[in-house]
Amino acid sequence: MSNYVFHAGEATVLAAEGQFTDAMPEILIGRTDGPVGAAFANMMAQTKGHTAMFAIRACNQLVRPATIMVPKVTLRDMVNIELFGGVVQSATADAVVDLLIEGVIPKEEANNLCIISLVWIDPRCATDPNLDKKDMYRTNYEATKLAIKRALANEPSVDELIANRHSIKHDMDDWS
Repeated sequence: MSNYVFHAGEATVLAAEGQFTDAMPEILIGRTDGPVGAAFANMMAQTKGHTAMFAIRACNQLVRPATIMVPKVTLRDMVNIELFGGVVQSATADAVVDLLIEGVIPKEEANNLCIISLVWIDPRCATDPNLDKKDMYRTNYEATKLAIKRALANEPSVDELIANRHSIKHDMDDWS
């Protein structure tokens, strides 16, 4: 790993059959005294519909590295806000702590780093009478861990991107 100035990563973990609980976090991790730290501090200002929240495991249990979550879609109702500040917040916080336990995030750097996590919540979750919150937790937990691991490992590599330029396409690509 480098000196933790600026690392970006993303991951997608798909929902169980019949669920809309796909998770697609986009992660920035870096030093608090660098560009990620400046962006982190600027995220503290609230934007209507995109309320930022710290990742906490429980009241009075802010995770380290300090992690701020920001929804990628406008949260228009209390159901989505509660999913964001409940299930997704818990999954994100647990993923960060488990990466500390596993040594992916070095404990000695935990107070010098910060994480910004852009989080997707499919608006259909709010009205789904069969919403599986355990699946929502699973997808967000797994995707957050994977995105942070990828960020810190600088994955995919430039060589991988060049090698697969013409062999893969965007998942939503129906125009080529």
